[in-house]
Amino acid sequence: MRPAPRQAPGHPLVWRGGQRQHALPVLPSGHPVLDQHLPGGGWPVGALTELRPARPGLGEFWLLLPLLARVTHGGGWAILVNPPWIPYPPALRGHGIELKRLLRVQTGGAADTLWACEQALRGARGGTVLAWAGDDRRQGAFSQLRRLQLAARDGHKPAFLFAAPGDASRATPAALCLGLDAGKRGLEIRLLKCRGHRPAQPIHLRRPHDDDAIMMATPIPTGHA
Repeated sequence: MRPAPRQAPGHPLVWRGGQRQHALPVLPSGHPVLDQHLPGGGWPVGALTELRPARPGLGEFWLLLPLLARVTHGGGWAILVNPPWIPYPPALRGHGIELKRLLRVQTGGAADTLWACEQALRGARGGTVLAWAGDDRRQGAFSQLRRLQLAARDGHKPAFLFAAPGDASRATPAALCLGLDAGKRGLEIRLLKCRGHRPAQPIHLRRPHDDDAIMMATPIPTGHA
């Protein structure tokens, strides 16, 4: 059973460019401080969220662990497309994620990655899709992200793309775009694109040090198909 999204309250929110849009339903991120600043109070459902870490391993995957727990416990599938490492089951289980509802997909190139994401997003079962662009900038091309945004809308699912480092200023069709960096007070998050008002100051989330174990999994060899 798909976890019930929470409707964003109030009047339609406004894009930065001034175009009015209907508010999207959301799922809580599991980080109350972050939810205070996200439009509607959570991750948008039926839309693409792009995460742009300054470098890999800052906590970008940790940021989505509460959502994965919510989705998998609700009977949905959490599909990881091209993660750069093999997930570490004990750490994921410790965060409440149902491992039997977690699926890892490795593809051979940009076209295969896009196809896999679109199929997963448009599938009948509820859930979420997380995809990693890696070093292939074609996977972060505007046209490809637009197709992911449309597939998320058609499938009414939250979709996430981890962009390649160095893409902070690139235009994106994603409904939500976050820049991530390491700060003195933990993970530093900037809302690069969102509906409505963007906070002028970055958002800080403290990340427990033991959560680094999630990233201490077997790296997938370069060129793995």
